[in-house]
Amino acid sequence: MAGDASNQFPVHVFGGPTALFEYGGLRFLTDPTFDEPGDYQRPGRPVLTKTAPSAGSPADLGRIDVVLLSHDEHADNLDNSGRALLADVPLTLTTPGGGQRLGGTARGMADWESVELDRPGGGTVTVTAVPAIHGPGERAEVEPVTGEVVGFVLHGAGLPTVYVSGDNASLDVVQQIAERFAPVDTAVLFAGAPRFPVVFDGGPLVLDSAQSAEAAEILGARRVVPVHYEGWAHFTEGRDELVAAFTAASLADRLDFGDRG
Repeated sequence: MAGDASNQFPVHVFGGPTALFEYGGLRFLTDPTFDEPGDYQRPGRPVLTKTAPSAGSPADLGRIDVVLLSHDEHADNLDNSGRALLADVPLTLTTPGGGQRLGGTARGMADWESVELDRPGGGTVTVTAVPAIHGPGERAEVEPVTGEVVGFVLHGAGLPTVYVSGDNASLDVVQQIAERFAPVDTAVLFAGAPRFPVVFDGGPLVLDSAQSAEAAEILGARRVVPVHYEGWAHFTEGRDELVAAFTAASLADRLDFGDRG
């Protein structure tokens, strides 16, 4: 594994976009999805089909201090059990629109806005909201179709820098983030190249495997933990494609598929 192993902390992956990690003494959960396999239908939208159960349940998580929610409008990022879980979490950080829709302890964040969170042993963790574009093209073209999405960068005195991409398909966005925060110690990259033939002519709605490797290089990421590449029918690239792409880019030593559950 490239980079300083002393900066690397366990990341527990549950399938889909859901991962749990402790950072600065706080426990963070990304995009909670714990429902059983099945279909999700919204009027005028393609059916989302979950094909595999999560590697755990909300009861297995223990204390959660913060949910980092890239967006609330799609069931493959926030499902029914995930919504129920939010009621017991002290803080959910998400998009401005998501903060309004969810209410409760949810807080919407604009791009480049930061919030400081108190660490249990003193000091703070800074969470900065960063841009994400959920599909191929410019934000003005994409957001009316797939909605607002946000990513996050976590940093603090004496702590490694962590990037959580959310459902982002834009390498231009990754470049903007790198200009402010690179090098990144751990990048939790949403991947899987999800596609629907009727949406953006079947273009990937989130990074594909080759783009994920390119994003890792742009960020100078010492470790990449991929999520959002398994468990749903519309994900078109999985673990094998990620390994192949990172190997081709001579970055295979940076891949870390996390601890299961």
